[in-house]
Amino acid sequence: MTNNDVLRRLRYTFDYNDKTMIGIFAAADSIVTREQISNWLKKEEDPDYKNCNDVQMATFLNGLINTNRGKKEGEQPKPEKKINNNIIFRKLKIALNLRDDNILEMLLLADLRISKHELSAFFRRADHKHFRPCKDQILRNFIRGIQLKYRPDDAQSDTDNGFQWKE
Repeated sequence: MTNNDVLRRLRYTFDYNDKTMIGIFAAADSIVTREQISNWLKKEEDPDYKNCNDVQMATFLNGLINTNRGKKEGEQPKPEKKINNNIIFRKLKIALNLRDDNILEMLLLADLRISKHELSAFFRRADHKHFRPCKDQILRNFIRGIQLKYRPDDAQSDTDNGFQWKE
């Protein structure tokens, strides 16, 4: 999944408008314009499409955590220069204040069944012997599960809002 896909799906799921998106970035001490957000949300075929890089995505997720859970005292975490699905998954777990059982329920909503042990492997350090990289399918189904939980009436179709949920 691209960062732009994740950003588009989260915006749709939580029905964020441009002002809210700008506010989420601001919560992570970052200034973005409405035009930047608009270009990140466009389809790749659009001539104005811009890639949302890893630092921008990490900043958005940090802002989402700060918006939903409140800012920590002291120095704010720096956005990662390089992110992967495991980091995105972990930051969404934190931002939405989810426990393992909540995540497993959301994955079940998206018709994906994994064990608690498999799930915990995604949140381990990369150098841990039981670490497992989070593949696109897992992250896609997790975000789909979030959508089914938070927008159940709008999530009936797999092509809602132009999304094509590919397996």
